[in-house]
Amino acid sequence: MRRHLHLLTTRHEPEGPLVAHLKSGLGAALGLGLVGGLAALTGWPLLIAPLGASVVLLFGQPGSPLAQPANVFGGYFLATVIAVGTAFAAPGLWWATAFAVGVAVAAMLALRVTHPPAGAVPLVVMAAPAKALLLFPMLLVSVATLVGLALLLHRMPPRVAYPKGVEAPGGLGPVARGRVGRAGAEPSAGAP
Repeated sequence: MRRHLHLLTTRHEPEGPLVAHLKSGLGAALGLGLVGGLAALTGWPLLIAPLGASVVLLFGQPGSPLAQPANVFGGYFLATVIAVGTAFAAPGLWWATAFAVGVAVAAMLALRVTHPPAGAVPLVVMAAPAKALLLFPMLLVSVATLVGLALLLHRMPPRVAYPKGVEAPGGLGPVARGRVGRAGAEPSAGAP
């Protein structure tokens, strides 16, 4: 029993410097603040719940494949197409919404643009079906704002290569297993 509890409570994320965590939190707050400000200016409901999870990936786990721009844009686009189609084909049916989430997950995986927060888009459409078509421009503005900020913020110290495979400014190489290293440096043998 103790072994099973240990498996459930073991943390697998590598430790990182406090300044990097604070920068991630600042990026998330600033990103959602920018989207909220745009919402106030335009009158569009740009701040939707899935974006809260997106900022965790964009600013907290920028080396993850799930946080890459193609995944963020592609995942939200696919999920929105599926959600809007479902809203028009089977309006207000909870089981159709659940099915739409499953189809969105399968499509993101098949096309290799998985972005887990996008899986919630069919639920957003079910909650506000009258605004289903507005979701395309809303998400484009919101996601472009967040990804744009992530591109800028990850170039500030402590620098992180974002998107994946791009050299970080200042001679730093790409993220190695969630850590920033010097160009050409190998992660330590004990790195996860």
